[in-house]
Formats: sequence, C-alpha cells, structure tokens
Amino acid sequence: MDETRSPPGDVAVAQAADAHGRIAADLAFAAARCGRLLLVDIRTPAEWRQTGVPAGAACICLTAGPGQVRSAFVAEIERLVDGDRTRPIALVCRTGGRTAFARQLLRAQGFAHVFDVAEGMIGSDFGPGWLARGLPVEPWPADAGPKPAVTPQSS
Repeated sequence: MDETRSPPGDVAVAQAADAHGRIAADLAFAAARCGRLLLVDIRTPAEWRQTGVPAGAACICLTAGPGQVRSAFVAEIERLVDGDRTRPIALVCRTGGRTAFARQLLRAQGFAHVFDVAEGMIGSDFGPGWLARGLPVEPWPADAGPKPAVTPQSS
C-alpha cells in the first residue's frame, strides 16, 4: 500500500479539498481514520460486492435505478449523522460522477460540509482511485442477505 498522505496538522478537511469540494481518496481516508469526516459509499450493492467498500465507510445507495435517486437517500444520510448537518461527510462512488451530483443534492438540503472523492473507487481524471492507491477495502458479502440501507462498516 502506498503511504497515505495526512492533512497537515490541524488543517480543516475543507482545506484539503479543492474549490469544488473534491478531495483525494488518500486524504479522505486519513481524515476519516482520524475522525475528521464520515466516509459514505453511495454505489449500489452489486458494486459493493464487486470491489468491496472503503474501510470504515457507511454504505448508502444513491440510486433506485438508472437516473433515479432513491427517495430515502437524504433521510438516510441525515440519520447517519444523527441530524447534525454540519458534520463533514465525504462521498465515494465508482468514478466520481454520482458523488458530484450527490454532493450538490445534500448541500441543497442544508448539509454544510460535503466532499466528493472525485477519483472514486476505480479512478478518474481527478486521480487513480481508491483501489489503485492501495487504500483498504472491506468485503461486501454477496450471500449476506438483505442489508439495512444504512450500514456503517467496521474500521
């Protein structure tokens, strides 16, 4: 695994992100590991099974089908943060497309500190991706049966 960069000192997570709220996967992981933000994987259960999920991430599926946002998505995020819409959240998906949309959706709903892991799990123009960086993942068992919509993974 590549050495994970850490946000320097007590610099806020917001300062590790760019002007569009995008944050590199390794910085998001370091901040989540230190308790500075909550990492949320918004992909589908099939994608979670395919690659595993980022270590320590909560899994809340964004979509109900192609181009359809699940009606419970925002409420599940709010439940995950115990109603604290100021809690920093970093969203991860496959390549950063859904996270950019979900970030805007959550910000429009009053969530103050939402960040986009724009390189996603497999990489994009923003970076090589969670997997290529060698960041830890946890398996998502295919035979585990139905899961609650909000499922924090152990770290």
